[in-house]
Amino acid sequence: MLRALFIALSESKSLRGIAERSSFGQRTSARFVAGTQVADAVRAAAAVNQFGAGVSIDNLGENVTNAEEARASAQLYHNLLNEIAADKLNANISLKLTHMGIDVDEKMAYDIVRGLVAQAASMTPKNFVRVDMEGSPYTKRTLDFVHALHREPGNAGVVGTVIQSYMRSAEADVEGLLADRIRIRLCKGAYKEPEEVAFQKKSEVDASYVKLMKTLMKSGVFHGLATHDEAIINEAKAFAIREKVPCEAFEFQMLHGIRRDLQQSLVKEGWGVRVYIPFGTEWYPYFMRRLAERPANVLFIAKNWLRK
Repeated sequence: MLRALFIALSESKSLRGIAERSSFGQRTSARFVAGTQVADAVRAAAAVNQFGAGVSIDNLGENVTNAEEARASAQLYHNLLNEIAADKLNANISLKLTHMGIDVDEKMAYDIVRGLVAQAASMTPKNFVRVDMEGSPYTKRTLDFVHALHREPGNAGVVGTVIQSYMRSAEADVEGLLADRIRIRLCKGAYKEPEEVAFQKKSEVDASYVKLMKTLMKSGVFHGLATHDEAIINEAKAFAIREKVPCEAFEFQMLHGIRRDLQQSLVKEGWGVRVYIPFGTEWYPYFMRRLAERPANVLFIAKNWLRK
């Protein structure tokens, strides 16, 4: 019930406008969003690096409506890659194709992302661009983009994408990506999808996640397991030990502001951890989807407000 409510709220343009302009909304989201500027994200990344975890930085934004907005979004990412290099951060970038203008001009969006991947590939050491997954209307388009980018000379291992375990197509999509040895971030999924497209029961989503997780861990390609579910994390650790999968062959990925204690304990145990750090002014849809994924976050926020 709460999950459906927060997903519906994430799609409300009127509430989004009010929330993103209000000091109340900005303060409420601060636990999960690093800030509004590149400098905010860089500071948050440096703090995470200090306890031994890597970072993936995402400038929040979706569905730009013109080429100028898309190019401005891309320029911010170019600046971000420059800052990562200058500060020697253990950080890469994550972006959405709708933020790069895929609905405005598909060729333009491809060229924009290709430019960012080229910059990441030219860095020393090479950096990495994660093309995030959006709702099901974008699944095939996103996968086609990533396959094409990865096949270009010099891009192998520099660009990857995301698979959502609640999608019924996830197993086939993973097989296709692994055939090209493309890096995957595996998550459960946070969009409202119809039953014919996605599993609806938590047990089905979790079972799909665990099955795909084991496939990825044994693939010989470096992947990210994005989850805060301790039962699944413990299963991954046990599987790695049992199957002799090295700690450095994969990493756990978690969201900024959620389970910092677990992030730090995994690092201390010797497991790889990467924290996803979002920033920007267009934080509302992301924030609502985080509440949909884990309604317990609502209680956490309420407690923080009562302490202030």
